[in-house]
Order: sequence, then C-alpha cells, then structure tokens
Amino acid sequence: MASESRRLVILALIANGTIAVTKFVAAGISGSSAMLAEGFHSVADTGNQLFLLRGDVASRYDPDVKHPFGRGKEIYFWAFMVAVFLFVGGSVLSIVSGVDKIRHPGDHGEIGLTFSLIVLGIAGVFEIFIAFRPALKQFNQMRAGRSVLRTIREGKDPALLVVVFEDSAAVVGLVIAAAGLILTDVTGNAVWDGIASVLIGLLLAVVAWFLAVEMKAMLVGEAATREERALIMAAILSIDEVNHVDRVLTMQLAPHEILVNADVVFDDGLSGDELEDAVAAVESSIVDAVPVATRVFIEPGNA
Repeated sequence: MASESRRLVILALIANGTIAVTKFVAAGISGSSAMLAEGFHSVADTGNQLFLLRGDVASRYDPDVKHPFGRGKEIYFWAFMVAVFLFVGGSVLSIVSGVDKIRHPGDHGEIGLTFSLIVLGIAGVFEIFIAFRPALKQFNQMRAGRSVLRTIREGKDPALLVVVFEDSAAVVGLVIAAAGLILTDVTGNAVWDGIASVLIGLLLAVVAWFLAVEMKAMLVGEAATREERALIMAAILSIDEVNHVDRVLTMQLAPHEILVNADVVFDDGLSGDELEDAVAAVESSIVDAVPVATRVFIEPGNA
C-alpha cells in the first residue's frame, strides 16, 4: 500500500469511528431504523479500515521458504474480507432492521428527527471532506484520462478502491437516511424509515459484491494491465539480440509488484557469455520500462 493510500485509510478510520458513535446515539434517541443502519454501516467501514491496515502490514513481510514471492497478495485477501464484512456487518443487519421496522412501525418524535438530521449533517461533513474528497482526488489522478470503469477494472490498489467505494456508498447512504427520516416525519408513517434502512442495506450489498469480484480477480492471479504488458513486450524487443518473443506471462503479486515470465528467442550464434549478457539486458530493460516488475524470469531459446 502506497503511503498516500495508507493515509486515506487512516483518515477514513478516524472519520468512520467517530461517526459510528454519534449515529448509534442518534438511533437510540430517535428509534430510527435508517439511523441504526447508518450506524451499522459506519461500524462496518471502521472494521474495514482495520482489515486494510492489517493487510498492508502482512503484505510487507519478506519472502521466505513457504512464500518465495513474498506475501503481497495478503492485502487482496484482507480487502476481500472487507467485502464480506461489509455485506454481513452492514448490508444484512441494515436489511433485517429495516424489515422489522416496516413490519412493526413505531412513533418517530420530532426531537429525535432534529437530532438525527444534525448528526447526519455532521457525518456528511466528515465523510465528504475528511475521507471521500481526498480519496476521489487520488482516484482521479490514477485515472489519467481513462474512463471510470476502466480505471476500476485495471486498478491494483485495493485500499484506494475500497475507500472510494465505501465513502461513495456512505455519502449516498446519508442522503437515503435523511430522506427516510423526513418522509417519516411528513407522513407520520414510520414505514418510510424502514424502507430507507432496506435501501441502505441493498446499497451496501451492491458495493460488497463489486469489491468481492474485483478482489477475487487479484487473488486468483490477475495479469498486469494492458499498458504494462505492452511496455514489457516493447522492452524485450528493444534488445538487439532478441529474435522474437514466444510468450509473456504476468501476474500481479501486490499493488506495486508484478511477476514476469517470458519465453524469449535470441539470435543464433550467441556464445554462452553473450547469451547471459543478453538475458541480463532484457531483464534490465523490463525493469526500466516497468519499475513494478519486481520478479522477472527469462526463459531463453535460440532461433
């Protein structure tokens, strides 16, 4: 995890921990299921930041006999656990709470409404300016002119993706919760509060599913991006002694670590020392073109 991504995770941890406490207090005073769902949401987000920090620490362990390529993929495992926790600790609890409120609506006092809206407003300030805005700024830098969907698909930093998606869901969830509270107060029917809670739960389920799909791809061995693969191929072919390339295999080991294995055919007539120098030149050229290629293996052959 890059230092900037780690900073975003820590900021989100502080913001979500603080917000969770205030939301539960507001839920206790108002009896609002939507506010309770938002409390579950913030608790899930807080736990998720801890998962990401744990993954960051574990992914930095040095390679050993059991893990010759290091443990960089641990950060993807813990990011996958984020999706699980977000679904179980946020989505399911919110939906259950909302359904119970729909089945058994109760009174929703004006004092509770006022206090809840104030809490939501404060939470919105924390979410937008402390967590979401810095994450969105870094995400836009990573886009570099690409579409949002393509950037997400090719993104290899789980911390940034998790923070962006969680905070986006948090901002939308606040709007849903506020709408549910206001509709309940205007109509005098607490069913709207339960509906808001269910909608928040469904929102979290969608985010959890999307994160799970993205992290699963990294865990099972996703390749480097198209740009990186093209740069690796060009770097290999830039060496004069290279005749052609049979195959290039890549795998993302961590956000900033790529495994490269290439079957490279060299010109005939090279001596043993010349072939060794040519292989070293190919490896150096790949690392120069793609610095995150930390594990490079060249399988030489003759034309």
